[in-house]
Amino acid sequence: MYAPERQQQILLLAQENGRVDVPSLAEDFGVTQETIRRDLSALDRAGLLRRVHGGALPAGGLHLEPGLAERDSTAAAEKERIARAALPLLPTEGNLLLDAGTTVSRLAALLPLDSRLTVVTNALPVAARLADHPDLTLYLVGGRLRHRTQAAVDAWALRDLADVHADVAVIATNGFSPEGGLSTPDLAEAAVKRAMVAGARRVLLLADSAKYGARHFARFGSLEQVDILVTDTGLTDQQAAEIANLGPEVIRA
Repeated sequence: MYAPERQQQILLLAQENGRVDVPSLAEDFGVTQETIRRDLSALDRAGLLRRVHGGALPAGGLHLEPGLAERDSTAAAEKERIARAALPLLPTEGNLLLDAGTTVSRLAALLPLDSRLTVVTNALPVAARLADHPDLTLYLVGGRLRHRTQAAVDAWALRDLADVHADVAVIATNGFSPEGGLSTPDLAEAAVKRAMVAGARRVLLLADSAKYGARHFARFGSLEQVDILVTDTGLTDQQAAEIANLGPEVIRA
């Protein structure tokens, strides 16, 4: 990856997460910490980031919702492995629904620049990562923006999704289990996730193992509706077998 490409990805990460730190970026990009410091200094000079001790903040980042960075930093290594394991499962052409979620956003960042997919998303971070893909057709679902997840929800979003028939839906969840199904804290987000599941021929669920067994207020589906679950090795053999018995293929990255 050339320096301008790396700096563009760093800027997107900072805008999405609220801040970036030098050690994590060096590990993510496979370069030295000194290289990352030079990247951050260049972005600071351009007025795109503001350098702070150990990392950087978006130049206008104080408006970002607290909590988004915290969610992405939780199980960050696992989420990256999950995203990389999910990438080969996507079609090389066709239609995708991409849900709001930090792991889904990481997957979007891995899509090659020459992708010829049609992507429909309600998530601003996902759209930002795909906006510069010249051969990719991108549709951004409208609606009320939830600042905590930077996702469009409510009636406008549901109307947009009602007319979509996708090959694959890539869905995130806050909790999953055989008994509790798929759940998230917010009813409006749950409704959008439910519409995406209903609008796709195949459903790919991305969820780190820390979410196994968690039950949140709004249930939006069951594991029987999932074709493939991509998670991490923290999911035990027994848990994976219980899920597989319900139908999904389980991939532990």
